[in-house]
Amino acid sequence: MAETSATSGFVMNQTMLRIRDPEISVAFYRDVLGMTLLDRYDFEAMSFSLYFMGYLAPGERIPEDAGERAQWVFGRPALVELTHNWGTESDPAFAGYHDGNAQPQGFGHIGISVPDVYAACARFESLGIEFVKRPDDGKMKGLAFIKDPDGYWIEILSPQGLRAIVAD
Repeated sequence: MAETSATSGFVMNQTMLRIRDPEISVAFYRDVLGMTLLDRYDFEAMSFSLYFMGYLAPGERIPEDAGERAQWVFGRPALVELTHNWGTESDPAFAGYHDGNAQPQGFGHIGISVPDVYAACARFESLGIEFVKRPDDGKMKGLAFIKDPDGYWIEILSPQGLRAIVAD
């Protein structure tokens, strides 16, 4: 269906993932996947924080003014919103969040496009990142799945590699 005037300007802005420890999760999305922390919002009265992670274009800058930055963040496509409910990081009884891939299944994964799946996976391997599927496992070759610190699955794919898979 083509875009209509009723949906003009709509943007898929974010996918929210609940996280146990923001220090660990922000570091993963920043240092392993190369995202930038675009902004953080703390809601003290409700005891939670939001961390918006995404990719910047070369030379792109995050606005310094808080209002301008919020408008910029909420107008961007394809962000990951990491939601931290305060206290989970230090609660020994906290069992973690459901990743959506165990029963009952629901949410499945987010996907990150990379220029070279094999090179990216070699780097993830060197960083000790947990794999669900390596690029040559199973019937679908050339794509992988890794886990973030909270167990959410992240598909690692290449537009060129998927072109070959879909064309078969």
